[in-house]
Amino acid sequence: MNGFQAILDLLFPQKCPFCGRVADGAGICPACERSLPWAEGDAGLRTGPDGLCCAAPLLYEGAVRTALLRLKFQGGAHLARPLGELVCRCAAERFSGEFDVVTWVPVGPKRLKERGYDQARLLAQSACRLWGTAPEKLLVKKVNTPAQSELADADARRANVLGVYALAPGADVAGRRVLLIDDICTTGSTLNECIRTLKDGAVEQVVCAAVALTCAKRDVSSSKTRPRINGEKC
Repeated sequence: MNGFQAILDLLFPQKCPFCGRVADGAGICPACERSLPWAEGDAGLRTGPDGLCCAAPLLYEGAVRTALLRLKFQGGAHLARPLGELVCRCAAERFSGEFDVVTWVPVGPKRLKERGYDQARLLAQSACRLWGTAPEKLLVKKVNTPAQSELADADARRANVLGVYALAPGADVAGRRVLLIDDICTTGSTLNECIRTLKDGAVEQVVCAAVALTCAKRDVSSSKTRPRINGEKC
């Protein structure tokens, strides 16, 4: 598999997910490496009263926001590989030794059919590839719900995801320590609901990782008035 991947990399060199330049196998070009809004120190960790602990390498602004919107709404599945590698590096630095299984926040059946892929699953697969393992499907989304970014406040976001996740058929999480991966963490409502579901299955611990965190002072209602890129459904 490593040899096959090397051939693919030669024929189709990896490009920077933020500017599109060939990245020479590094995932991110040097210019973007210097200019991206890295979430350093406390800015890269979001915690909450319901057990949320989410780390991310980047802040959701500028080129990062554009790349994640391409991943989710413009068929940019190929971006999951370099972005997932960033998640891998971040999780290894923040949560080394704190998890023994990796899973992801699943999209609903309608969104999966429309998009053709689950972006969080692709991110988890990319991260796990560097660890020489594979993510496990521990959760399913039972119903389709409006996108979180369409909702104006944290209370509406919490209500929107309440009870919509369940343990995947055959998933045994009892006593396990889980790394839960998603693309973006805004208020943490989605991650918290997934954590609650996993805890119902007697999981020992859940830590979370995402590509980006929204800035702490960001008004989630701004998604109603900001310009949208082509194809974005939020």
